[in-house]
Amino acid sequence: MGKNWLLVVVAAVFEVMWVAGLKHADSILTWTVTAIAIIISFGVLVYSGKKLPTSTVYAVFVGLGTAGTVISEMVVFGEPFSWAKVGLIALLLVGILGLKLVTHENAEPHRKEGDVA
Repeated sequence: MGKNWLLVVVAAVFEVMWVAGLKHADSILTWTVTAIAIIISFGVLVYSGKKLPTSTVYAVFVGLGTAGTVISEMVVFGEPFSWAKVGLIALLLVGILGLKLVTHENAEPHRKEGDVA
């Protein structure tokens, strides 16, 4: 896995943190941590989107964030466990892996003539 894809994973981890923060924050400190996680998450996502195909980066980011959020809600916050949820997360992760496998890290985004890189 290249550095840029690793950054997408890092962005998704921070996404899981801020989504949990939106639901569970109850003090200035936890709201501040949530805001910082949002800034880091999207900052790293934007950086990765400049280095990799943006549509694939966003799909992987959202998929990993969704899977991570559902898992963290079950493991950390006591949401009811469901084999259906686990199966659907597995299906989601297979789709993400498929997108990653068919996307080349050094693929140039399509630009119109005159666009600045």
